[in-house]
Amino acid sequence: MQIKAKHHACKAMVLFICGAIGYAGIEILWRGYTHWTMAVLGGALFLLLGGLNEWFLWDMPLWWQCIIGAAIVTDAEFITGFILNIWLGLGIWDYSGMWGNLFGQICPQYMLAWVGLSLVAIIIDDWLRYLLFGEERPHYQMV
Repeated sequence: MQIKAKHHACKAMVLFICGAIGYAGIEILWRGYTHWTMAVLGGALFLLLGGLNEWFLWDMPLWWQCIIGAAIVTDAEFITGFILNIWLGLGIWDYSGMWGNLFGQICPQYMLAWVGLSLVAIIIDDWLRYLLFGEERPHYQMV
């Protein structure tokens, strides 16, 4: 039992680090900078998005996973932004100049971007699990 728990913890740590580096890297490419909290958020989101087809056993269409993923990212961005930007006043991002924003923390434009980011994260997670941890070879339902 202990070995299995260590294996799961190791896998989660590897996937978290991949997500943290990936998310922070995308933000640096997009904005030119990032904040360390975005790496933490990215790692956590990578685990959540990667878990979608693990929890639903590949039965959920990929496009639906992406929409759910975008909702998860948007919710996490709102909660994180509310804590970091509004409550703590860190000013990590501010979407207040964008149409349809909510308290400057989320906006419809980025929610659409999170659909594409979710697709990339889900696929990368699946292949990492297959190649590094011997899990099931990725396959997707489109409908």
